[in-house]
Amino acid sequence: MLKKISIETIQQTAHSLAVKTMNWNEPIPDFSTRYPNVLESCVKVPHQRYAGRDLYAGLVRKAAILFYLMIKNHPFQNGNKRIAITTLFIFLYINNKWIYVDSAELYNFAVWVAQSPPKFKEQVVQAINKFIKDYIKDLEEK
Repeated sequence: MLKKISIETIQQTAHSLAVKTMNWNEPIPDFSTRYPNVLESCVKVPHQRYAGRDLYAGLVRKAAILFYLMIKNHPFQNGNKRIAITTLFIFLYINNKWIYVDSAELYNFAVWVAQSPPKFKEQVVQAINKFIKDYIKDLEEK
């Protein structure tokens, strides 16, 4: 059974990791300044069910829609791509997986997702699925 990422985990791990390692010249605001309920929605959507079936079946599809929503729905005032990247890592980690990819390639991919027109959501989420599939491995592998 897949483990869900919690708001607390995003706050304590993903957000703080992004602040410490990816602050650069654009500071990431305090976690408490996030927009109400937007982050909560981003975290719940990957686990939605309809007629007894997952709308996003499997770890990769859940990770892909989480990554997309964290970037496109802007739950934070700044740092959404950076926090989406660290959240992706943490979500995969708690499910015994990791994404082995060059950090610049991953960040450039996140920028591409951010710049994508909303009308191409389906295609972008499919591209994220492929991207994750291309680089995902068990934690023990490398």
